Amino acid sequence: MLLERAEVQRIVGGYDRDDVTIGMIASHSALDACDGAVEEGFRTAAFCQKGRERTYSHYFKAKRGSDGKLLRGMVDNAMVLGKYREVMEPRWQDWMRQRSVLWVPNRSFTSYVDIGSIENDFRVPMVGSRGMLRSEEREERQSYYWLLEKAGLPFPERVEDPRDIDRLVIVKLHHKKKKLERGFFTASSYEEYKNKSMKLVEQGVIDEQTLKDARIERYVIGPVFNFDLFYSPLEEEMSPVELLGVDWRFETSLDGHVRLPAPQQMTLDQHQMIPEYTVCGHNSATLRESLLEKVFEMAEAYVKASKEHYPPGIIGPFCLQTCVDKDMDFFIYDVAPRIGGGTNVHMWVGHPYGNSIWRRSVSTGRRLAMEVRRAVQEDRLAEIVT
Repeated sequence: MLLERAEVQRIVGGYDRDDVTIGMIASHSALDACDGAVEEGFRTAAFCQKGRERTYSHYFKAKRGSDGKLLRGMVDNAMVLGKYREVMEPRWQDWMRQRSVLWVPNRSFTSYVDIGSIENDFRVPMVGSRGMLRSEEREERQSYYWLLEKAGLPFPERVEDPRDIDRLVIVKLHHKKKKLERGFFTASSYEEYKNKSMKLVEQGVIDEQTLKDARIERYVIGPVFNFDLFYSPLEEEMSPVELLGVDWRFETSLDGHVRLPAPQQMTLDQHQMIPEYTVCGHNSATLRESLLEKVFEMAEAYVKASKEHYPPGIIGPFCLQTCVDKDMDFFIYDVAPRIGGGTNVHMWVGHPYGNSIWRRSVSTGRRLAMEVRRAVQEDRLAEIVT
């Protein structure tokens, strides 16, 4: 049972609007969220895991003058937990409510904390769409693929049975050891699928049970564009859908493979032969202007479907991850119904398109904080939380 939105709105109604803090799990896109928050005059709270805290508690720690003005950094409060999931403990939820914390969900939050607990037991107002976070899991019946189909949006064709592989496909499943990472691999025939999957099982990259539940898709040959988008439920005059920017990923060991000439690739040993798709960084991109209209059409359709099937629908940042084929057609291969993983590349300098819309440096983190600022000023916080 999803926590009633009315209860969340009741909680946020008791917040001190003059002293709001922006909170998040200290991972994934936390630096962008913190940087954007302090740019808009908010204090920040990052919940760290012991052993991974120094990025937030030391290197990007905020220093403020006696007047409260920020002099350096952007993390005001770095709470160190034994495990990220401890953020669900009543004492920490009480701590956040007492400090008027608005929570920014990111992928680390939904990966390290049980999604059912997030939906039902996390009694902290969330800037975003609590009810849509589960749709990111490919194993769910109403996953983002289900929503894309309802919206009439393009995504790679699914191959139900590996025996039907007759052209290049990508097999999507979780990494066995690195639970948050990918155990993806490609194949162009059933024989190649069997051989590669067997080797990856032997190497401990994937396991047989997860392989049975893997999603197999036609491989779209073309560049990858991750569209960092934003939907404002507060906007009544201008477009509520904004394209802020575009990013793309560095993946290991895939990117190492593509830097090698084919003869050298053929000399790799068995443990190096099949590349892994672990994301280790991002870069920025722009899009040919004649294609921008298609991006907005996809975003509008996704927002409309989200409102219909997951009311109140998407709130704030979301990301459509796409490939573009030789005919300039987009295929959405992944959706993040929250702040994307590549937004740190635009931290401080802003997104190319977001800057142009707002005539200043606007990253996703700052755009989110701008929405909070507007909601505070217009007494409309209830409209942006779930």
